[in-house]
Amino acid sequence: PKMANIKIDGIDYDTDSLSEEAKATVVSLQFVQSELQKANATIAILKTAESAYVNSLKQEVEKTEG
Repeated sequence: PKMANIKIDGIDYDTDSLSEEAKATVVSLQFVQSELQKANATIAILKTAESAYVNSLKQEVEKTEG
């Protein structure tokens, strides 16, 4: 199967013309980038949950102080 072109520092490279070692590195890079996207999505979810818990806690504290 033909691999897609890859852009590095603004320059497009034809992955089919790369060495086998470079192709393997492209696969590893794509895996890492995918994992980073998942991690960033998880961070966004956790920050949203954290905010909800902080707001909930504030409401509970205000009830007990009032």
